[in-house]
Amino acid sequence: MTVALPIARPIAPSAWRTHLLALGALDAAILGQIVRDAADKAVYWWNNATFNHCLLIPPIIAWLVWQRLPELRQLSPSAWPAGLALLGAGALAWLLGEAGGVALVRHFALIFMLQGAVIACLGWNVTRGLAFPIFYALFLVPAGAELVPWLQTVTADIAMALLGISGVPAHLEGIFITTPIGYFEVAEACAGARFLIAMVAFGALVANVCFRSWPRRIAFMAVAIVVPILANGVRAWATIYVAEQTGSVEFAASFDHVIYGGVFFAIVIALILAAAWPFFDRGTDEPWLDRLSFRPGPKRSPLAFTALAALTLVILPLAWTSAIATTGVNEVPSEFALPDVPGWQRVPALDRIVWRPYYAGADLFRIARYRDSAGREVDLAIAVYARQSEGRELVGFGQGAVAPDGAWAWTGDAPAPPNGRAERIGSHGLVREVVSFYRIGDILTGSAMGVKLETMKARLIGGPQRAVAVLVSAPQPATGTSARPQIDAFLAALGPVERLADRAAGLE
Repeated sequence: MTVALPIARPIAPSAWRTHLLALGALDAAILGQIVRDAADKAVYWWNNATFNHCLLIPPIIAWLVWQRLPELRQLSPSAWPAGLALLGAGALAWLLGEAGGVALVRHFALIFMLQGAVIACLGWNVTRGLAFPIFYALFLVPAGAELVPWLQTVTADIAMALLGISGVPAHLEGIFITTPIGYFEVAEACAGARFLIAMVAFGALVANVCFRSWPRRIAFMAVAIVVPILANGVRAWATIYVAEQTGSVEFAASFDHVIYGGVFFAIVIALILAAAWPFFDRGTDEPWLDRLSFRPGPKRSPLAFTALAALTLVILPLAWTSAIATTGVNEVPSEFALPDVPGWQRVPALDRIVWRPYYAGADLFRIARYRDSAGREVDLAIAVYARQSEGRELVGFGQGAVAPDGAWAWTGDAPAPPNGRAERIGSHGLVREVVSFYRIGDILTGSAMGVKLETMKARLIGGPQRAVAVLVSAPQPATGTSARPQIDAFLAALGPVERLADRAAGLE
């Protein structure tokens, strides 16, 4: 349906053509400058099941624009320098994300730059007309994996509550649930992140397409977020309950995969839409653009000037990072032996379930077990990066004391030592404590944020690029006791951690 807008006038096709060509050239320059991030994003969509739905976002955006096309044709595109603010913010965010090694920040920055280019090249009124498609492009960013540990914990808590209601005796240890029939883990794949992330994107689309009232939109989005979390807890409970009733963990696991893959969450979506249907308040023949919200835009600026300024903002961050890319990089020694520690001897590790921290792409990795005269044992692990890069980072998703999809899983934080962090991990009834120290730049810290900030500092203004992780771990001596006494005793005998880290990195 075509609606006459109050500022509408015949627009020469050449006006749209000129501005769209400028936008296309600017977008090509943005994608060309940071092609790695664009390619990484597309590969991640394809290979990671959690973000397969992102492959549908571009055609959805195209459909949203097509819906508005008859009304957009009545608007006059114009260069709007205000768009340079968002594009510049995106360029700065990309620079900081690149310096800090935070891929998620770079991916958001890429979208900000593309959004800023649309605003700068098409102007105020066209931007108002495309407000939701421009916003919806944020769902192209593969964000949300960081919620997995929290979702695992929430899912386990919900399942435990329902097991209590249904009369199934169970014990919870972090994300591990023990019942009379067996031992269950709320693994990363069972956290429900895939469905929740996709449901948020779907909910935003439905809220825009089917509702006009903001209170109704907000209420629908709240349902779209809360219900999947609760539903995943119900699914976890149902899997354990089926195992208890059938006496077969294997049958319950196969039942869960079938239900989870094709039935359960489809039913959840259908129920949410059915419950919301009576409250839809957008008519099928209503215009997509609110004619009263449009007014003559700000004073026009030359398109060539705006496009050139935008291109300059895109080029500067990449030029800066390229200029300092190789500064402060030291070669990691190929021969490095873990230290002799007074009062402790090296012994072989004979555990039933081996612990080994995960640091993908480390330039150096060493791990060994030590035992003192009292029979107490600890493991010392060191990972060194001469320079961090994408997928080769000191801290990041999947990096650290627990390997992704490995035998051990995080169960909770423990009291942290000075300049370090401590956590508990578990595996099939076994519990370990792990103390981690990070040596980056001139600091020793246990903070992931501290690592990112120091990495950013070194990459922006120069400095040592090496990054070292030192981890000390020990098994829980007995149920309900802590492994920290032997860890603390070992650290006291080891001496300054930063000195060991610098020696491993070849800086001492």
